[in-house]
Amino acid sequence: MKETMNIVEANIDNLLSFWQQAAKPFGYCFESDNLNYCYVENSDWPNRLWFRQEITEESAEAAKDQIHSNSKNLVVPYWDIDKSASCQILERAGFTERSLLIGMSFKLQERSKKQLNLKFARVLSTEQAKVWAEVYPKAFGYRISEELPTKSYKDIEFYLASYQGEPVGTAMVYQTNDVIGVYGVGVIPERRRMGFAEEIMEFVLNRAATLEASYIILQASVMGKGLYDKLGFKEDFTIKNYILNQDI
Repeated sequence: MKETMNIVEANIDNLLSFWQQAAKPFGYCFESDNLNYCYVENSDWPNRLWFRQEITEESAEAAKDQIHSNSKNLVVPYWDIDKSASCQILERAGFTERSLLIGMSFKLQERSKKQLNLKFARVLSTEQAKVWAEVYPKAFGYRISEELPTKSYKDIEFYLASYQGEPVGTAMVYQTNDVIGVYGVGVIPERRRMGFAEEIMEFVLNRAATLEASYIILQASVMGKGLYDKLGFKEDFTIKNYILNQDI
């Protein structure tokens, strides 16, 4: 995976597998020749619909039909890799860009471990999963099913970060082949600007090293990108997230 395109593909493959793994216990994973979607009730995440092939007018309409027929609020990601006009097809079909993410990668290497103020616990029980599900929405501002970490913690590594006994942040780690995906790195509002997000990432980098992977990948928000730049992550591509206009 020395070439950028290979890293991009590995990033997307990890992300898609991650969404499907999270939704799998709930039974809402749909596949067709042109598009897939995954969905969890009473949750705003993962709830994604994505295209398996280059977007066309026909597949954009099929995506609209799928969203309407199931009455599901699905986010539609568009991988902006080759700067094609596919996003314009989505926009003409009635989709609006909601957010932008930056796909980034970091080649794992020997690193000196830093002293951390946070304590970390992997979710390994129903009780821990419930606490994690309470902290995550505070950090990110959107709903997540309380059942999601309860049903998925054996396949996805959920971590809870605590400071002086108080849960303050979350992270998720998911491995596919030689790549570690990092997701859900967040800190509750009242504990921000204390360096905790960087500490969570330091912990995750150390954890990834023990899993003997070659790369860590993630999708950063525009606001959070500065932290990952500081840690040495490299920008590889962008993801535009679309939603269907309600009146279409």
